Amino acid sequence: MMTDIEIVRAARSEKRKTARDYIDGCFTDLTEFSGDRLYGDDRAIIGGIGLLQDMPVTVIGIEKGKNTEDRILHNFGSAHPEGYRKALRLMKQAEKFHRPVICFVDTAGAFPDVESEERGQGRAIAENLYEMSTLKTPVLSIIIGEGGSGGALALSHADRIWMLEDAYYSVVSPESCSNILWKTLDKADVAARALGLTADKLYSLGIIDRICKDKALQEFAADIYGQIKELMSVPTDRLLDERYKKFRSIGYI
Repeated sequence: MMTDIEIVRAARSEKRKTARDYIDGCFTDLTEFSGDRLYGDDRAIIGGIGLLQDMPVTVIGIEKGKNTEDRILHNFGSAHPEGYRKALRLMKQAEKFHRPVICFVDTAGAFPDVESEERGQGRAIAENLYEMSTLKTPVLSIIIGEGGSGGALALSHADRIWMLEDAYYSVVSPESCSNILWKTLDKADVAARALGLTADKLYSLGIIDRICKDKALQEFAADIYGQIKELMSVPTDRLLDERYKKFRSIGYI
């Protein structure tokens, strides 16, 4: 059994499937969209319209890339504000046509440079949270690797949150937490345990709804299809009410 810090390291492994792997393996006839219609396109976030078996869906993923050149193109999965605005544009389009939204989350966090702050990084994340809270179509978010800070949260305000058993989801990385509290990186393992960032701990608190094992992508797609079909059968008013109650109840034991 892996320790908490070993799970964090596994979530960062270069051998893991990326969002692109899941999108290509689970969906067909994908048409990608680019740009936020305000500033530009951010390749850290990819997405568009595709088919999940016979069902039209909107799919969004935070992509890290495979090799060095690819990772640079995708900014190592750390999105700028225009990436989150692109994701929101896709979600609002999905709402208009009542397509379900599936998000694949894998990021150490939103990109923290000065230019991103000048272009409204905090506001872009906040607007995603605000809009997703009342989005009138089902949303499923899946943590497939790293789920770091607001950068992950901006695509995770969903009706259902799934998480791979060797992924993590946290307000801060163990290294950053260690550095803040103890002014050293040497206690990252202590911080990882204290943060409660593993799937089993998050499930026990009601933060995530399902722990997923790594499996063949066709099987994974079938699981997603079943979940989306269930959510699509729920009347919109009830869907929004249950989404609200889900997040209001987090933290109550």
